[in-house]
Amino acid sequence: MTAYLIVRATVDARDKAAFDEWYETDHLPAAHHAFGSLKAWRGWCDNDPNLHFAFYEFATLSDAQALLKSAALKGQVADFDRTWEGRVTRTRETVQIDQILS
Repeated sequence: MTAYLIVRATVDARDKAAFDEWYETDHLPAAHHAFGSLKAWRGWCDNDPNLHFAFYEFATLSDAQALLKSAALKGQVADFDRTWEGRVTRTRETVQIDQILS
């Protein structure tokens, strides 16, 4: 069943515009390619304007979990850390979709 890597980032208001542009033009396309994800998208939380989410879709939970130990993730984390120098905190979660209604 489909699974997702969800990255939650808390961004200071002073960095939001630069973060938004960098994530759109640099990081999301690079991460999507490096991760080999099926799809990738991102957005800002409606009730907390400094909370950003990125979603990477994988065919299986094991694919998403394998990414957490991969060189691809380590490379993207290094680029992120180099760019934001500790100013943006983030967490990562993997989620398997167990039910879909249409």
